[in-house]
Amino acid sequence: MEIKSARFVISNTDVRKCPEGDLPEYAFIGRSNVGKSSLINMLTNQKGLAMTSQTPGKTLLINHFLINDEWYLVDLPGYGYAQRGQEARERLRRIIESYALYREQLTCLFVLLDCRHAPQKIDLEFMEWLGENGIPFAIIFTKIDKISKGRLAENIKVYQEKLMETWEELPPILTSSSEKKEGREEILGFIESVNKSL
Repeated sequence: MEIKSARFVISNTDVRKCPEGDLPEYAFIGRSNVGKSSLINMLTNQKGLAMTSQTPGKTLLINHFLINDEWYLVDLPGYGYAQRGQEARERLRRIIESYALYREQLTCLFVLLDCRHAPQKIDLEFMEWLGENGIPFAIIFTKIDKISKGRLAENIKVYQEKLMETWEELPPILTSSSEKKEGREEILGFIESVNKSL
């Protein structure tokens, strides 16, 4: 897939104010510092795209970007910021959950995981919640340039084994490095194949 255009459309906290129409939406989510903005900018080939909505506080919003006038890339707030107070965390949880549960156009939610870390309870619980609610998702392991190929394969295997303890079937697993522009074709190819099947 070639990305010819990517433009910021709207930011909001209310799923009812998301763009109208029935274009498919691919949302990106992950914990803080997982490399979400970098990945979005790398996928769209626009250095500051995910920053256009990042004046202070904007990462607390659902950000819609229209790609090729055909589908939306959605930048969701991160989850599990320990430094945020309970009230702020609760507000973010409500924004994320209402989007994931009630946005009919949501076609796939990409859960970003830092490939260097062992499976984290918060990520596993979030994916468990997605599965329980029948929300289609795929995993993207980020920052694969930071470790060796052998270690990456090992870490992914550990993750798969951990997921298989509670899952009958594994979600699609992709890998990426924003710095090295790795994984771009695979992720966009995955989106393209899903779009074709709709």
